[in-house]
Amino acid sequence: MEKKIEINDEISLKDLIQDARKWCVYLLKNWKVIVIIAILGAILGVFYSLNKKPIYVATLSFALEDSGSSGGGLSSALGLAGTLGLDLGGGGGGIFTGSNLTELFKSRNMVEKTLLSPVNVNGKVISLAEMYIENNNWRENWKDDPKIKNIQFTPNPDKKNFTRTQDSIIGIMYENLSRAGFTVGQKDKKVAIISIDVSSTNELFSKSFCETLARQVGKFYIETKSKKARTNMAILEHQVDSVRSELNGAITGVAVANDNTFNLNPALNVRRAPSARRQVDVQANTAILTELVKQSELSKVTLRKETPLIQVIDRPILPLKKEKFGKLKGIILGGFLGGFLIVFWLIVKRLLKGS
Repeated sequence: MEKKIEINDEISLKDLIQDARKWCVYLLKNWKVIVIIAILGAILGVFYSLNKKPIYVATLSFALEDSGSSGGGLSSALGLAGTLGLDLGGGGGGIFTGSNLTELFKSRNMVEKTLLSPVNVNGKVISLAEMYIENNNWRENWKDDPKIKNIQFTPNPDKKNFTRTQDSIIGIMYENLSRAGFTVGQKDKKVAIISIDVSSTNELFSKSFCETLARQVGKFYIETKSKKARTNMAILEHQVDSVRSELNGAITGVAVANDNTFNLNPALNVRRAPSARRQVDVQANTAILTELVKQSELSKVTLRKETPLIQVIDRPILPLKKEKFGKLKGIILGGFLGGFLIVFWLIVKRLLKGS
């Protein structure tokens, strides 16, 4: 049995070698067709490289400031305030750190606000959404559709007034950009620097979108992280103003009461009671105002501590990095693709005839 198996294996190997030779001979007989199609593919690759618009890449890098890492006198002051029972609003900004921050850049809300931001193009102020539409020649495709041909995206509009069609168009822009328009992330995990790369066929759009997106996210980040401290400061300032008004009224009341008791008979002490009550009000309001002013000043320090959030390191500078589909690349890829397709077609053709 073993000898028969060895003989069958040897025969099958010989058959494979013979079949391979037959296929090689068959393809060599058609070498002219293969070469011609490969040359045609290379020519098409050259035409493609000439017609393919270059891609402009805008890069912006930034570092996120961690407020928790700033120590020194400020941390000591806040710690002391905490021991005294004073809530100054610190420590409310940890929700957008690390990967959460990169996802914030990719969120639809931030991208839509960026697209609806103004940009100056040849002396005319339009939105980035309009610029995107012009870059992709969408208007040409819309001219025969009365529902969308007159749709415009003005800078900084109220999205509450958007129609369903406008929301749909903005949604398509967001999908296109988030899929292939820009990337956000750390190029090196060991370095806490985040980079934004925006790619498009329009150099000005890449630069404007990159900078505007960073600005929109930075603004939102500042408002979110410092919201607690800002609210606390506003409350304290309102309380300071109220107590100061009460104190001024109490001081005036003391003066009026003293005027009413001028040259008063010493035996009539009841007439002196309003002046004494007003003196107590002045002392109480003075103590309260002193404490509130301390808290208000500390809350301002806390707010300043929370405010610096994103430190831009590098901004996109014109001319931007250009990625172009070169002629040599077109020749190689076009020739290879053409040769591969004709060989595949010849093989399929022979197999169909053989069947």
